[in-house]
Amino acid sequence: MELKEMETRIKELENQVVKLKDLEDINRLQKSYGYYMEHWMYEDIIDLFSDSPDTVLNLMAGIFLGKEGVRKYFGGMTEMTQSPEFLHQIMQLSGIVDIADNGKSAKGRWYGFGPVALPIGKGVYQFFADGTYIADYIKEDGVWKILKLMWNPLYTAPPEKGWVKPERIATIEKGTLRTLGNIQADKPRDIDPQYPSGYIVPFHYRHPVTGKPSTEVKRNAAWKKK
Repeated sequence: MELKEMETRIKELENQVVKLKDLEDINRLQKSYGYYMEHWMYEDIIDLFSDSPDTVLNLMAGIFLGKEGVRKYFGGMTEMTQSPEFLHQIMQLSGIVDIADNGKSAKGRWYGFGPVALPIGKGVYQFFADGTYIADYIKEDGVWKILKLMWNPLYTAPPEKGWVKPERIATIEKGTLRTLGNIQADKPRDIDPQYPSGYIVPFHYRHPVTGKPSTEVKRNAAWKKK
């Protein structure tokens, strides 16, 4: 292999490595959005978005423009979303991401599916949500951020209706699933993260944009005091 041909090949491999790193960063960015949404960690969510004036958050509630629009939406529902009964576990699934040739922008498509529980008045409104996210990403100062995010809901379904025929629905007592098959654990768990504990499973990684630890430690400590 001639020197010029070898240099060309090395350059191609370097570009592939950069692209793979970019794909991993974008996947981590979008998946982090889903994890932060579960307990409406609005400070962490807002930091995922671009500082560009072209930033757009497009939801059924309307279109929110710029970083301040994102802040207005996610930071504007703290009374409901800071309740331990709140849950918004929309999983980010089957992501497909394509990076532009210039390596500075990208587009993505993700399924979103999961349970939602909204404390309203003296009760909690619950449903399953399913839909598709369409996202534009931008690389700012070497860091990937969300530039535009659109949520396209397909359906919402109250869990009491479910998908099993009424005559086939079985019931079990609380805690039975832990002992199915007469399996005995070596020791009990010290933390029960089940709804409505409000407990947030700690993140092993720092915020993908700010590099700071995420805020679950603060939230978990607050729940323990109650």
